[in-house]
Formats: sequence, C-alpha cells, structure tokens
Amino acid sequence: MHLDVQDLRNFYYRNPLGRAVQKVLRARIAGFWPEAHGKTIVGFGFAVPFLRPYLADARRVMALMPAPQGVIAWPQGMPNVSVLCEETFWPLETGHVDRLLVVHGLETSEQPGALLDECLRVLGPGGSALFIVPNRAGLWSRSDRTPFGFGRPYSQTQLETQLKSHGFLPERHATTLYQPPSDRPFWRRTAGMWERMGARMSVLAAGGVLMVEATKRVQAPSGPGLREKVRHPLGVLAPKPEAKPV
Repeated sequence: MHLDVQDLRNFYYRNPLGRAVQKVLRARIAGFWPEAHGKTIVGFGFAVPFLRPYLADARRVMALMPAPQGVIAWPQGMPNVSVLCEETFWPLETGHVDRLLVVHGLETSEQPGALLDECLRVLGPGGSALFIVPNRAGLWSRSDRTPFGFGRPYSQTQLETQLKSHGFLPERHATTLYQPPSDRPFWRRTAGMWERMGARMSVLAAGGVLMVEATKRVQAPSGPGLREKVRHPLGVLAPKPEAKPV
C-alpha cells in the first residue's frame, strides 16, 4: 500500500523529524553518487527530497511517482519534472537512465518483482540503481509515525536476494538513521551524536534504513560460436628433414 503524496510531503518538508531524515539520507546518497555531471537521474516513489542536489549538474532529472500515491509538482519555482505513472510501466526509453533512486517505492509496491523488472529495463549500460528501504532490524520499521513504518521492511540478505533474482548485481550497501524515530526535543538535539555512534557500532545499533546500490548483471553471449573442444590445437609444426643428394 502506497502512502499518500501529501503525507510524504508534510513529513519531509514540514516536520522537524522529516527534515532531519532528509539531511541524513542526502549525505549518505552523496557518498554513493558524489556527482552527476551530464547524467540522467531518475527517482521513483517519493525521491524528490533527495534529487535536488543533482538539478544543477545533471543532464536530466525526472521524478516518477506511482498512481496509487499521487503526484506533486516539483521543484517549486522551476520547470516541473514530476510525472505520474503506472507503477510497472514508466514513460522512459529502455536503457537511458544513468542513476536510478528508489525511495518509498519498493517496500510499498504490490508488485515488487514487476517493479524491479521495470527498473532493470530503463537502466543503461554502466548505470546503477540505489534502493532505500526500511531495515527489518531497525527501530524505524516498528513505528508508524514515519513513512518507514509502512510496507515490507527488508534485511540486507532479503533485499540483495530479490535484486539478484531480477537481474541486478548488488555492489555496495549501507545502513543509516541510528537516531530514534521521535520528534521530542531531546532526541532532536542529540540526533547527530546517535548517527556518529551508530556508524561506529553498526553491528550493535542497527540503522533504521537500508541502502543497496546495484548494477545490471551482464549475461554471457548466447549466439553461435565454437561449441566443441579443439582436439588438436594449433601449434608450430617442426620442419621435416629433406633428403640430400649423395
């Protein structure tokens, strides 16, 4: 079940906790993708809070929002790049996306397999997709006060297994959001401390959000070719001795 786009917008832009989440996730995404000069960047779900840093340098930025969620115009004060689309049928050409960011899209989808197939279709050669989902072992998936408390949370193994089964090759992963999912002043004041401590002790303090970067798995060619072993490999033939006249 997808969340309503108005609820997502209110959380990220009008809620102190949501603005803190936006800051933390932006920093971690920048660690995966520090620049986007000349690239085509696409976000699916509700990725707009994290796409803004790429507007200046990217060749093209597009925000796809699934029909059950709804759509808002974005970015404000600039030409709109938001598109309302079917969850598994995107208005994009095959193989033209360099960077694909999926946030609040996979865990709430009723057709995750078909969604991953569509992600794979639009991703171009050398491109990568970054999937951000609630971490099953974290506190954020257990609270419905934030968008990360809805849908199906994942463990790293579950997410990577699902990606592999749909043609992706997981490359890197990270966890973040170690601060408690609370908007109380004490937790807001100490949020930075919790993030620093959690990053150092990630095994003991599971982050609320799991991030996995994946690329397209390249299949070996299946066309005609040499199919049988060469019994007599090529080599240098020794010269035969010639008979000399007596």
